[in-house]
Amino acid sequence: MNKTELVKAVAEESGLAQRVVAQVLDALFDERAGAIPRALGRGEAVAIRGFGTFEARERGPRLARNPGTGAPVQLPAERRPAWRPAPGLKRRIND
Repeated sequence: MNKTELVKAVAEESGLAQRVVAQVLDALFDERAGAIPRALGRGEAVAIRGFGTFEARERGPRLARNPGTGAPVQLPAERRPAWRPAPGLKRRIND
């Protein structure tokens, strides 16, 4: 399901206009201005009961290889976005 299909599905389920649903999704998830990416950038986790938790996880520095030359490359530590599903959601998709 892509964003357009998600907007249509939520609009049908909620009775809201598709334009309004799209604005809400953008306000939550937009990579520059969305509430969730902003919270992750501040180091905060975002927990949505019954759905899951978005968080930024630390990844330590590591040694990788340049695929073109095979030369070793040192990659710095970084924070990466991650999502952990709620137990109820896990059960729902496995039923």
